[in-house]
Amino acid sequence: MENEEENRIQTWSNDSYGYPRRSSTRRYLVSALVGVVIIYLLFFVRLPFFIFMPGTAEEIKPMVTIPRGSDLEKGTLMLTTVRVADANMINYLIGLVHPYEEIQPKTSVLRKGESEQEYTQRQEYVMLTSQASAIQAAYTHAKVPFHINHEGVMVLQTLPGLSGEKVLKPGDVLLKAGEKDVKVAQDLLDSLKGKKAGESITVTYARNKVEQQATLALGALPLQQGETGEPRAGIGVVPADMQSVKADQEDQQVSIKAGEIGGPSAGLMFSLEIFNQLVPEDITKGYRIAGTGTIETDGTVGPIGGIQHKIIAADREKADFFFAPKDVTYKDGTKITNYSDAVQRANQIKTKMKIVEIGTMDDALKYLAALPPK
Repeated sequence: MENEEENRIQTWSNDSYGYPRRSSTRRYLVSALVGVVIIYLLFFVRLPFFIFMPGTAEEIKPMVTIPRGSDLEKGTLMLTTVRVADANMINYLIGLVHPYEEIQPKTSVLRKGESEQEYTQRQEYVMLTSQASAIQAAYTHAKVPFHINHEGVMVLQTLPGLSGEKVLKPGDVLLKAGEKDVKVAQDLLDSLKGKKAGESITVTYARNKVEQQATLALGALPLQQGETGEPRAGIGVVPADMQSVKADQEDQQVSIKAGEIGGPSAGLMFSLEIFNQLVPEDITKGYRIAGTGTIETDGTVGPIGGIQHKIIAADREKADFFFAPKDVTYKDGTKITNYSDAVQRANQIKTKMKIVEIGTMDDALKYLAALPPK
């Protein structure tokens, strides 16, 4: 009996019954662990690159509200976006071979010392300023009286090692410094005149529209390029003026809700949509019109990035026309060829959409005025 039991035990540890030996189990575990590590490296390790690709072409009318605005729009005005993704090994390799994706080092996108959170906040800020410029341009062209309200100073970036970094966050709005109201960035600078590193100042600020207060120690600010002498004292923030454009008549007041879209490149298209709601006629005439371009308060249209991706986004939404900023050459010889790049990509994808070169808001309005109704 003892021998039978011993044989039974030996048999159960044998591979002949389909049970793996201990060494096989170890190999399976090691293989599984290696697989998990490979998946982690491929999908979850972030590389120091951004992947740029076609985004969306979105109707602007639902984003813009004017109490006494016209509602006769038969066509569609669309802003266009570029999708930006953090690179992992998988989408980096795809981006290398994909004809319509673009890989850029993060260092070429982020400013010196700027975090990705601060970059995102900067994009939100320039979108807000672009909207303000679009409203001004549209009001001017529609002959709507308006005025400017200054509404504090936004924190775009904090400088490492100074007190502002410990208390303030990008997106906070400074309202008071000491006893002085902060309406524009110069007010903040004026409140710190004559103060030295080591002194302190009480700052009132709003975060998510909730007012807060903190006492910050002043530190020595780094010297800017070309500056000499004793460093200035400060709290260590990069400020940006916040302002709103107010119509003199409340029923002509424009409000814009663009969601999470950032950057300044929708300025031209916002100005056209606002203008279209302010005037009795419909400038779209039934066409689907996409486009891009920054806008100045006088209606000048400026160049943007990623237009080759925006062409694809507009084509997907069956746009009839695409308004592209004209090619420009700056005094230092730098060239930005938005229009040419747009035409090249349009030819590559064989779109029926017509690319229109735009230098000013007037150019866009004149082009639309000359179109027959669809």
